[in-house]
Amino acid sequence: MTERTVVISPAPTANGDLHLGHLAGPFLAADVYTRYLRATGRTAYFGTGFQDTSTFVVTTAGRRGMAPEALVAESAGRISSSLDAVGIGVDGFTGDDERFTKWVADFWQRVHSAGKLELKTMKFLYSPRTGRFLVDGFAGGGCPVCLADGCAGLCETCGNPIAAADLIDPRSTLDPDDPVEPREARVLVLPMERYRERLRAYHDVHATAMRPHMAQALREMLSRPLPDYPVTYPISWGIPAPFPEVPGQVINPNAEPAAWSMHASALSAERWGEVPGTDDALWLSGAGTKVVYFLGFDNTYPFAVAMMAVLLAHGDQYTLPVEFVTNEFYLLDHEKFSTSRGHVVRAGDLAAEMPRDLVRFHLAATSPENQCTNFSRPDMAKVTGSWLAEPWNRVAAKAGRWAGQGPLPVSERSRGAAVRIIDRFAASYELDCFSLVRAAQTLTEQVARLDRWDPAPDEAGDFCHQAEVVLRCAAPILIDLAAALPDTAIRRDGPSTITPVRLPALGGSDG
Repeated sequence: MTERTVVISPAPTANGDLHLGHLAGPFLAADVYTRYLRATGRTAYFGTGFQDTSTFVVTTAGRRGMAPEALVAESAGRISSSLDAVGIGVDGFTGDDERFTKWVADFWQRVHSAGKLELKTMKFLYSPRTGRFLVDGFAGGGCPVCLADGCAGLCETCGNPIAAADLIDPRSTLDPDDPVEPREARVLVLPMERYRERLRAYHDVHATAMRPHMAQALREMLSRPLPDYPVTYPISWGIPAPFPEVPGQVINPNAEPAAWSMHASALSAERWGEVPGTDDALWLSGAGTKVVYFLGFDNTYPFAVAMMAVLLAHGDQYTLPVEFVTNEFYLLDHEKFSTSRGHVVRAGDLAAEMPRDLVRFHLAATSPENQCTNFSRPDMAKVTGSWLAEPWNRVAAKAGRWAGQGPLPVSERSRGAAVRIIDRFAASYELDCFSLVRAAQTLTEQVARLDRWDPAPDEAGDFCHQAEVVLRCAAPILIDLAAALPDTAIRRDGPSTITPVRLPALGGSDG
């Protein structure tokens, strides 16, 4: 049986390009973790994609005066290009193809057939003028939990689910001047309260490695009765719901995570030559799969609560994720990124200005792991230059004196130092303590140490050996610099001799 780790970052909404705020959070972290697992000999698959069923596709398309389908096609290409621009190595990239939509419908049909869903009357917002129910991105107002202004569905500030009818001073985002009113509709729901105690027990066990904000939010959410979760919506945009009780309705896009994650896992495995057979095969209990999520804090409820309840509804059929690694908002000049206001820096634009290794390093060093952090171009130039590029280039130049010479002896002392270097990086890369910020700090500390070292002739092998070990450990972040190595495996059994290779400089020229 193949032992594997499936790494997943939730698919962004296909209503625009990715900006640095997306990349500095879940995507770079998931990519670095996946590369580290492979460097240490473990099998890992990384899946993401784009989501076209969100109501925000419709609202954005309306603002831009284009058809939602055209916006999806445009956004899907831009999302993929932005990931490529910064070297995010996605194995399975999901979309809106027939295989996916059929799988989502089939998955929920199985839940329905097992008697896990209930038909209930729920209140929604309604526009009498247009005859439309307003859910998620169609409705705005104040969060009934934390009072922050936002949209229905999920609160970006506190992470709680928000029924549109519960918004404070609700309004239509499609037309703020359009009067709205509460109106009832019959929908299929997952009765979440059935699973609350099991969810609490699961998260109590896993809270030790969970970042504080998510742990706090889950304690609050699970300390009180959970509202029924609507699996279907009385709207027309989305995957058609295959249930006779709710004709004309669609599957709630926030109810897609379980089926979507399984689909992303299958696509990722297929990319590496493993053929699961069914989209959920890797998730079956006993399949030898560990599932890890890297996600923004605002995705806590749909993935760590609602999705988990769906998995628990299947009894012991499916494996449960081993960890959720969250991040906070990444700010641009101390304000939220905003595509609508043009307050963005796009990944492709930045990667065209400077080596993408420096982009990746800066995003790692300033990753918003436990609190909001800020991006500015002046700060980036200073950090990447003085913390990494300048000292590394001096190290590469020193190592270049012996490029191609040898084999040079590597002392036992240097092999011991190499193990300690690996341990320091592992303390940031392993899942129970994963931190891009600390990995970047460890890299700068080790490069600074090598920069201070003026090796004597008999230390040439030791110096080149440790420089190579540092680069191997930094390879999950500095993917282009590490291409100078014959491979990027991280090995604890160091060599007794080394034939130094020419290490490239950061900035485009050779060291």
